Amino acid sequence: MPAISILILTKDEQEHLPELLDTLAGFDEIVLFDSMSTDDTVKIAEDRGCRVVQRGFDNWASHQNWAMEHIDFKHPWVFYLDADERMTPAVRDEIAAIAALDDPPHRAYFVARDNFLFGRCLKHAMKDGYVMRFFQPDAVRFERLVNPQPVVLDGTAGYLENRFIHYHFSRGFTQWFEKHNRYATWEAEEWIEAERKTKVSWASVFSTDRHTRSQGLKRLSFALPFRPMLKFAQLYVFKLGFLDGRAGFHCSVLMGIFEYMIGLKVREMKRRARGDWA
Repeated sequence: MPAISILILTKDEQEHLPELLDTLAGFDEIVLFDSMSTDDTVKIAEDRGCRVVQRGFDNWASHQNWAMEHIDFKHPWVFYLDADERMTPAVRDEIAAIAALDDPPHRAYFVARDNFLFGRCLKHAMKDGYVMRFFQPDAVRFERLVNPQPVVLDGTAGYLENRFIHYHFSRGFTQWFEKHNRYATWEAEEWIEAERKTKVSWASVFSTDRHTRSQGLKRLSFALPFRPMLKFAQLYVFKLGFLDGRAGFHCSVLMGIFEYMIGLKVREMKRRARGDWA
């Protein structure tokens, strides 16, 4: 049995939670960190032996940091999942081996996901997307209102070799647009704050660490025109998203739309800040 605690963040996830829990057999602690669900999410979790902790959601960084600081996990290592994700045997074996080490080389690990749309794995359009999901809670904190970026307080971060599964669009496109409308507002606020506080770090743009390089390129992209079209071209052409068929095309379009939403909101916020309401 892996000496690892599982952390699941939920909000009204009765549809997806059972399938996730099916992939977590053998873990002796599963903590459901729930944002005051109104459906049967909590009942499903409790019936399956999970421990439930509830807190109203404010923003991603604050919410995740609260979990790091206030949840008393049974094990020193935690693997975090969302309800639309699935553990895989390969990742389970890899993290169990790390947790069993007396002196592991890192205190946190990034891991990649296989993203699915219309039953097809997006091997090109959403190929990488490394996220920090395996860590010792006292060693990490998170920044940003949305798509939070991890900060390792003590020690270093590594990368897992194996990938887990993410059904990125499983809640339907209506929910996707509703969620990304909220995310676009937070991203616009982060954009404006980043422009005010920081300059492009060329050291991060050319960093050998893939996560640092990704964040540096994202900051650089704020200054680029035609961001939505560039995003589509990046995913569909340069990352070979067209090899993912129709699913790759739809994914690339949606990501371009998201960039367009962010840009519009940035423009709106700046106009309103100047007192131009029209």
